[in-house]
Amino acid sequence: MLARRALLAAPLLAPAVLRAQGAWKPSRPVTMVVPFAAGSGTDTVARMLGSLLEQDWGIQVVIDNRPGANGAIAAVAAARAAPDGHTVMITTNSPHGATPALMKRPTYDAVADFSPLSRMGTYIFVFAVNDQVPVRSMQEFLALAKTQPGQLTCASGNTTGVVGAAMLNRIGGIDVTHVPYRSSPPAMTDVIAGRVTSMFADVASSRAFLQEGRLKPLGITSAQRTPLFPDWPALSEVGLPGFEMLSWMGAVGPARMPEEVVGAWNAAIRKVWDRPETVRRLGEVGIEKVTTTPAEFGAFIRQQIAFWGEQARAAGIEPE
Repeated sequence: MLARRALLAAPLLAPAVLRAQGAWKPSRPVTMVVPFAAGSGTDTVARMLGSLLEQDWGIQVVIDNRPGANGAIAAVAAARAAPDGHTVMITTNSPHGATPALMKRPTYDAVADFSPLSRMGTYIFVFAVNDQVPVRSMQEFLALAKTQPGQLTCASGNTTGVVGAAMLNRIGGIDVTHVPYRSSPPAMTDVIAGRVTSMFADVASSRAFLQEGRLKPLGITSAQRTPLFPDWPALSEVGLPGFEMLSWMGAVGPARMPEEVVGAWNAAIRKVWDRPETVRRLGEVGIEKVTTTPAEFGAFIRQQIAFWGEQARAAGIEPE
């Protein structure tokens, strides 16, 4: 009797991702909208996911880069797509966290216009400077900035960089000039060339330059050091007390995506993301792997919108 009750209860207790596993797969090429340019960290990981899904599904996955407006352009495009599972967006804390707080008139609703599929990982962001800047630590950078108010610069290609630059000035008590870009790759190009002093860079797109010494890492944005790069201090421990920014990525589809499609996407992401080889490859580009249920990711997005809004207001950033 107990076994029979358990069997009857299972469909009610099991999450949708388990009920839907294997029930749906794409019948034509899938479009994966990416809110940043080719070569960015988000693009790197999206292409990794797309390649793995192509192998499992036997269906082509097309990467559609739509940079600009801190992810809003891509978000609008994804929200307007048919909710049939053939268009998804690889999102981050920009379009589904900070951007809604940075826009006076948001062009999309980061909650109502989307179907959460799964959170996918946490980025390691590092504050790095051009190799010619005469500093070896964050404390030395802060000291230099205080002697040259307004002369040092900080590039940004996403909202992590926008909010990070404002927090750097506020917590560090300095005046570094913010230089915005449409995406991280061109911002990094100018930092490496010496046209801009510094930036908050994702390791996925900057690791080669960090290894070559063309960028000098001074600290990471997470609250604590990461085992992926244990020698890099947290900024909060090297002169910026309380500094913390959680940068993340995940997958969403348009609103009203059928439950079985949401579940199938979640199962497909978990399947390829949980492989040891995938975890290793993600770690190499500075991504700590995460997977969640769709409901967990939806709750996380709502929390992140509130968090990034608070950070933007505390940093004195006016919506535009």
